Amino acid sequence: NKKMNLKSSDYSNIKKAYLKFLKKREVAGKPIIDKIGKLKRFYLPLSKWIYITYKKDNKTKIIGLSGGQGSGKSTITGILKFILKKEYGLDLCVFSIDDFYKTKTERKKMSEKIHPLFLTRGVPGTHDVELINKTFQNLKKKVFKPILIPKFDKSADDRYKKSQWTKVRKPPHVIIFEGWCVGARHQKVNNLKKSLNSLENKFDPDLKWRKRVNNHLRGHYKKLFNRIDKLVYLKAPSFYHIFQWRLLQEQKLKLTSKNKEIMSKSQVKEFIMYYERITKQMMKDFSKISDLTVFLDKKHRSKKMKFFN
Repeated sequence: NKKMNLKSSDYSNIKKAYLKFLKKREVAGKPIIDKIGKLKRFYLPLSKWIYITYKKDNKTKIIGLSGGQGSGKSTITGILKFILKKEYGLDLCVFSIDDFYKTKTERKKMSEKIHPLFLTRGVPGTHDVELINKTFQNLKKKVFKPILIPKFDKSADDRYKKSQWTKVRKPPHVIIFEGWCVGARHQKVNNLKKSLNSLENKFDPDLKWRKRVNNHLRGHYKKLFNRIDKLVYLKAPSFYHIFQWRLLQEQKLKLTSKNKEIMSKSQVKEFIMYYERITKQMMKDFSKISDLTVFLDKKHRSKKMKFFN
């Protein structure tokens, strides 16, 4: 059933809210295509799958949502939030691994002590994993107390003050934990030897940075990702498309933010070199790391969904 067994009144309410939400997301000259198709073929089945996962034992579930830069993770979480609430009565708490980047001061220390490349946020090692673990524990506590979730200001490249953090006032049924490297696995040491791009070649000739990043993935990031009940992976057609989508994100930022510095094409190209190794490995590992992979086409549309679990 295309409408996933929804009563027609429920479906039209969701459709209305969905179209309204997308309208806000549309940036001048960039209309979102195939909206209703996406709702029927992607958002409704995905929402039902999350609901079924929750209903297995009615305990708070952590759903990982992973995919390359600009693959549409924040749009997806925004839509899932109201479908799961309207249709299934589930409260969602959504946050990104990006919100847990270490502060500029902490990364500066890392760059001086360990390797200069750790100044740039993004790779494993630049997140406050302890704080993420603590956040999960607090959100799943039987006796729930309102908690604060950090927010990261990408334009200032630093964490927002506590007064601007997100307050979660009631216990969520489902936690959606999204991020570009959520669920990533470490590589074999042999695979680290060959540089993938000019950044690695020029600034990491002795492999010190990439080995350290890899060790983070092998250690406390692995333990963190093991907390995830189900992982959804958004697979881009290629790394080149991730570059294009990241560029598009910058253009959107220019239209929606006042006085914010945005990256040029060459800056975006260099920026994603930091992410290239892990992103490409995830594109190979998708069937091992995810419970559900969504294959995206060049225009961000889901071509097909494949369940591995």
